[in-house]
Formats: sequence, structure tokens, C-alpha cells
Amino acid sequence: MSRNISVGIDVGTRSTRVVIAEYIKGKSKPVVLGAALCQSRGLKHGYIVNDKEAVQSVRCAIKAAERSAGIKIKEVFLSIGGISLEATTSSGFILLPRTDGEINDQDKQKTINACKDNLKNVANKKVIDAIPISYKVDGKEVLGRPDGMKGSKLEVKTLFILCLEQHFNQLVRVVEDAGVEVVDVIAAPIAASLVALSKRQRVAGCLLANIGAETVSISVFEDDIPISLQVFPIGSTDITNDIALGLQITLEEAEKIKVGEGKGAYARRLLDEIIEARLSDIFELIEAHLKKIGRDGLLPAGIILTGGGAGISTIEDFAKASLRLPSKRATSKLVDVAPNDGKEITDSSWFVAYGLCIYGFNQTRSPIRLIKTLKWNPRQLLSWFKQFLP
Repeated sequence: MSRNISVGIDVGTRSTRVVIAEYIKGKSKPVVLGAALCQSRGLKHGYIVNDKEAVQSVRCAIKAAERSAGIKIKEVFLSIGGISLEATTSSGFILLPRTDGEINDQDKQKTINACKDNLKNVANKKVIDAIPISYKVDGKEVLGRPDGMKGSKLEVKTLFILCLEQHFNQLVRVVEDAGVEVVDVIAAPIAASLVALSKRQRVAGCLLANIGAETVSISVFEDDIPISLQVFPIGSTDITNDIALGLQITLEEAEKIKVGEGKGAYARRLLDEIIEARLSDIFELIEAHLKKIGRDGLLPAGIILTGGGAGISTIEDFAKASLRLPSKRATSKLVDVAPNDGKEITDSSWFVAYGLCIYGFNQTRSPIRLIKTLKWNPRQLLSWFKQFLP
């Protein structure tokens, strides 16, 4: 009997992570058969700068995950992040040819295509996801989806997630040169949200922030769908560097001190000032983005923190004070390869790779797709999203 297995690869600036999971009937979530990471090389701010080194990093992580799970990897779902990842909204409409007919999937697809045609400043960029945010029928807002409604004009506001086509093609080529086939590519913040956020948080309104090594990515959710996404060229490595310079210690010592594991004689007040100065830069960028989209102080479920930088001991309190929103670290328990030993993966740095596995299982169980990134074929995300939310 064939096994329902899905593999996620998250190629980050600092680490490349691979998760191999299996969907077992009766289980509430996929079981992780194996997981592995290797130090990333050949990347800067999330994009490839040295193909050969990047291929070696990906191959290392794949081989380690294969040994952990005891199976051979052939196909993978891949995340993409980096500073070229961005989102923009566009509106479009179509005139319905039949006023007595019901609105169907084909009508919605035509309207989304009209939004795509209205995109501006997208030279050298590739559309990764197309996510309908809201619909109007004959000028009136639709609560939910317009399926089955009747009218003469259908309008839609769509969120498009894009990245530089060069970065996209390089990333796919590097992973496939490592010996596997890329089935689909998903924006890293969307993949992480499948693990880090609950349905209640998404419905109420929240912000998911991934504090990576060289980038900070944020995605804003409301009414159960993403409404905004942004990546900033700053990360936890900047904090480590500041600590090393301020305290005149090695980078290794600075990294341990940053997450509260370091020892040694140093002024606590000076350390707090160094960390808070860089965190202030990060949260000022986040606050400016929230103001830009009109959600400043208006997300009841607050900010949920993930990524390696979320391990900073004071970050929750600082985020709460800076954004005037509830703040918490994302938590999740992923069953490891040896559940009988009580092992678990709780580090939020794994959420993207595990979220890719969840997305992959949806592809095997339903014909509804997100956007097929290797070939333009956009579908409505909302229906897809609700199928496996808690």
C-alpha cells in the first residue's frame, strides 16, 4: 500500500531545513518521520548568491532527512522568502454575460485575471499567490464568496504575492540540482501560518512575524485570510553583531547571550540597551506597515512571533509595548521520528518546513489548488485555506 508522504524544504539564510511527514488516517495532524537541518551557504538576505554552495547545503539537509526517515525523497514543496518577496493589492471587474445566471468559478477566475492585468510595476517579478480578499456584486459588498449569486457586474480585490523572477528561478534550480523535483513553491510566511496560527487568531485579526537571521517577514490575517505581507532587510544577526561590538566579545558568545544562554561579566543595562535599540528598528518598520494598511492597533489577536530571533527573552514585552497589541511566541508540538522516545520539535524555526508538508497533503486530497507557481494557474485561496484549519 502506498504511503501518503509530503516533504517541505525551507532554504533560509542561516539554515536549510527539511521535514518529511506522513498523513495517517485518524491522526489530527501529519506525523513527522524525519527532520534535518544543515548550515546554509551561498545565500544573502534570503536569495542565492552562490549556486554551488547553496546546492551543497540543500543536498546535505536532504540526505540527513532521508537517513532520519529511512526513505528516499523524490518530490518536495519549497518555500520562498527573502527581501524580494512582497505583496500588493489590485482590483478588477467583469461584466457578467447573463443576469439570470449564477456566478461560478469561471467568473471568479476571469475577475482575478482582470486584477492581474491591472498590476503595475511588476517587471521582472513573478506572481506566486493570488488571494481574493473581497468581492462585490453590482457594487454591493459580498459577505463571503459570491458563488450562486446573480448580477450584472462582479468586482474583486485581490492580494498578489510576488518575488523577483530571477530569485525564484535560482532557488528552484538549486533545489532541483540537489536531486529532487520541486512540485510547488509557496511564500514562506503563508506556509508558517498553517502551523503557527489558529483559526480563531486568523478570523479575529493578527500579525505573524518571523524574525529570521537577515530578514523579518510579516503577514497580516483578517477574516481567516491573509490581507498583507512584507519582508524587511533586517534580522537577528544584526542584534548578534551589535552585542559582539558593544561588549567586545566573539560572535559565538554574543549569540548565546542574545538568547539568554551566555555567561560572563557584562553590564546587564548595556546589553538591554543594545538589544532594545535593534528591536526598536524592527518594530518601527512593522508599525509603519500596519499604519500603511490601516491596522495599527487594530488586530485583536495581536502579534505572534516565530523564527530564531523570537528566542530573545525580552521580545514579547518589547513587541507589546511597541505595537500596543497582545504579543506571544508561537507554540506547536511536532511529533519527531521517534515518538516513543518522547521527542518533539517545538522550535518555531521549523514551522515553515512543516507548514509546507501540510500544504502538500492538501494537494493529494483535493483538486483545489493555491496558485501553481511553476505554471500560471491561480485558484481561490479561501476555499483551500479552510480545508485544514483547526
